[in-house]
Amino acid sequence: MTEKYAVVVVGGGAAGLSAALVLGRARHRTLVVDAGEPRNAPAAHMQGYLSRDGMPPAEFLAAGREEIARYGVELVRERVVEVAKDGDFTVVLAGGQSVRARRLVVATGLRDELPAVPGVAERFGRDVLHCPFCHGWEVRDQPFGVLATSPAGVHQALMVSQWSKDVRFFLHTVAEEELSDDDLRRLAAAGVDVVPGEVAGLVVEDDRLTGVRLADGSVHGRSVLFTAPRPVPQTGLLERLGAELHETPFGAYPVVDATGLTTVPGVWAAGNAIGFSEQVVHAASGGYRAASAIVGDLLMTDLDAAVRA
Repeated sequence: MTEKYAVVVVGGGAAGLSAALVLGRARHRTLVVDAGEPRNAPAAHMQGYLSRDGMPPAEFLAAGREEIARYGVELVRERVVEVAKDGDFTVVLAGGQSVRARRLVVATGLRDELPAVPGVAERFGRDVLHCPFCHGWEVRDQPFGVLATSPAGVHQALMVSQWSKDVRFFLHTVAEEELSDDDLRRLAAAGVDVVPGEVAGLVVEDDRLTGVRLADGSVHGRSVLFTAPRPVPQTGLLERLGAELHETPFGAYPVVDATGLTTVPGVWAAGNAIGFSEQVVHAASGGYRAASAIVGDLLMTDLDAAVRA
């Protein structure tokens, strides 16, 4: 027989586990389906989460899984391959099992697509970074490089100058003419050196980044390289359910209200599933908001049904 749940949470990161914790404590039978692919897996630590600053992401998730288990929440290491709405929801797992749910929380996050420069993917989360708020303090005052992926990379180069006064902005495939006069003035004011020319690869010695090599063979000594991955939102399930999406400079994300409710009745979204810049602390908060809204929604639905009966 098909298992029936009050809520199925798709995604077992900070947003999904936070939602599951609230739902479990509210005595709703809840299933978390976790593919085990957290966005911050390459990072050795997470920052800026009060009381958890510096905690390894894997430890954070392990603690979360332990907490939801106390309230009877079930978790399976699986992938959702299909979902359909016919009053309630039918959720199909990759292993072939189907479960039913009255409500859904989609916390599938996003995938970072890195620049195709040799060495960048291998060192991502170590000394190739993307977020100064996440890692800036740990690498402060070191020689920074910023690898442009578009003219918008100027913003990243300016931001990281808060953490180091030795910053070189490698234009890579961006032509200097693509930068505005305001961009150039701000870069100069921040003390950021603009380096034209395509980046051919990284120089690594003793498992540490030591430089950035350009296509002309020149090497710039750097110990940290920032870059902006292209975010790829994992919105396939939402699209199949007919959720409305809105375009942003960082991809298409679902239209949601203040609680994370999408345009599909009964479906909430949280974490990086709703936006590029959701940090762990934001994701956990979003999961909490979604779950508390679902608790109220289910309660009022059942009370209204009882009144009609």
